[in-house]
Amino acid sequence: MGTGWAIRLYDAADEVLWVIKLNALWILFTLLGGIALGIGPATLAAYSLARRRSSDESFHAFPAFRTAFRQEFRRGTLVVLPLVAVAVVLVGNYLYFAALGAALPRLASLTALVALGLIAAYALPMAVHYDLGIRMLLPKASLVALARPASSLVLLFVAVSIAFVSVKFPVFGFVLAGGAWIQLDTWLCLRFFAENEARLHLKGNQ
Repeated sequence: MGTGWAIRLYDAADEVLWVIKLNALWILFTLLGGIALGIGPATLAAYSLARRRSSDESFHAFPAFRTAFRQEFRRGTLVVLPLVAVAVVLVGNYLYFAALGAALPRLASLTALVALGLIAAYALPMAVHYDLGIRMLLPKASLVALARPASSLVLLFVAVSIAFVSVKFPVFGFVLAGGAWIQLDTWLCLRFFAENEARLHLKGNQ
């Protein structure tokens, strides 16, 4: 009994340490890329390492992240930067309409922002899990988001929970939030993808 709890405590501490490390590497390489040219490859590199972690691979975090950052520089920029740009515009619209007291445009901006977030939540793990072209990535992620409403609600709940805790505890937001979201998003989506593939395989055999 005591040994079991010790193992669980060790595993939990190891996961927290990993998330802190992943978050730090994501921030570091985003800054090294000058933010605008760093956030794309740093994000895909973080998702790539999160996928490897979810698959129980062993690797050294810093050199693995550096390699993934270089490999994903072009694709990460082309995939992530437009998503970030649209998100910034939508947030700006939301704040603008909120200041004006315009309820319907504000709600429309918020709805569009949530939809964009859900598409990105599927697209980024999909980008490091499947061999998909950039043009196919967002349409495919959009279809998955629409086809799996229950899974989308789970991802939305996780994102809102992390955001809520980050607002309540800013230190958590800086040290853990980004890495926690990337790892949880990847872990959940890999299972959603596996379930979807199993279902499609079953239908194909019927």
